Amino acid sequence: METSQWARTLDVSEEAVELYRRSDVIDLHIDSFIWHRLFGYDVRRRNSRGWLGRRFYGHADLPRAIDGGLTGATWVITTNPFRTRRGRLRAFRQNLERLRSALDETPGVRHVRDTAEYQAARAAGEHGAFIGIQGGNALDDGLEALELLQDGAVLRVTLVHFTGARAATSSAPWKSRMAPLTDFGRDYVRRLNELRIGVDLAHINRRGFFDVVEVHDPSLPLFVTHTGVSGVYEHWRNVDDEQLKAIADTGGTIGVIAQTFFLGRRNVNAATVVDHIQHIVDTVGEDHASIGTDWDGAIIPPADLVEPYMLPRLVQEMLDRRWSDVRITKILGGNVLRVVELLRG
Repeated sequence: METSQWARTLDVSEEAVELYRRSDVIDLHIDSFIWHRLFGYDVRRRNSRGWLGRRFYGHADLPRAIDGGLTGATWVITTNPFRTRRGRLRAFRQNLERLRSALDETPGVRHVRDTAEYQAARAAGEHGAFIGIQGGNALDDGLEALELLQDGAVLRVTLVHFTGARAATSSAPWKSRMAPLTDFGRDYVRRLNELRIGVDLAHINRRGFFDVVEVHDPSLPLFVTHTGVSGVYEHWRNVDDEQLKAIADTGGTIGVIAQTFFLGRRNVNAATVVDHIQHIVDTVGEDHASIGTDWDGAIIPPADLVEPYMLPRLVQEMLDRRWSDVRITKILGGNVLRVVELLRG
């Protein structure tokens, strides 16, 4: 859409759309590929919102990411925890090949591994697609399984998901908040550091979170790619101020999620997402806040933030709070690029 039409469609100012269009806009976590695997939701083509409206899936795909102004994103391979260790490893090999093929086959998309490759894609007018793993148990058959990542094709690994893993325990309420990072988990983190694969602490329990901080190479940034913050809304899935400071101390970044249940009790909208971003800014500074929607991650996003083209509503909310263009461009994508630069160069 032209700027004026886009602004009218979203009921935002042309200034918001223009700033959005000038910016690097990078989503730290999109989970659409899980539905590609489960029932053939093809990320290479434009999809509708699905049978359930804005619920659970149908939020994003590669064409809508491009049209919606996402200049980059991390497209995630989520692990099926109910397979055996060998089965998870075998499935990951297959899924990595399938996702890379989907990225390669989609016009206007380029798989990227670092900031230089992302900038080259951006200069060519292409969407820079990073790859992530959600659930480190995809590769917990042994540390040697991590050698699959030595080519840098995967940017980061979320150590655990809802069910936990061999390395660590989930933050889910049916798991222990005080279960430590295992000895295997410590070695796992160290090996990810050696490979310069980002360590993502979304989903991990609080004890495990700080165990990772202790063992992690302090010269490398940590991620929390998709979360809410407890300083705005107390929830077992969210991170507190001490955790925010631990991530910021490594030079890392925290991506705010678009899952209504983690953002507030009622009347959750784009402004609520910015409330969480603002708390990060107020607590640890504007260099450490990002966007990590978790679209298609079985979430229910706010009604005004269901698809990529709606993201200028976040920009309008930030402008209404009199935030500078510099701060806004950092949050939209600049902070992600800085962290990738620290990690990968």
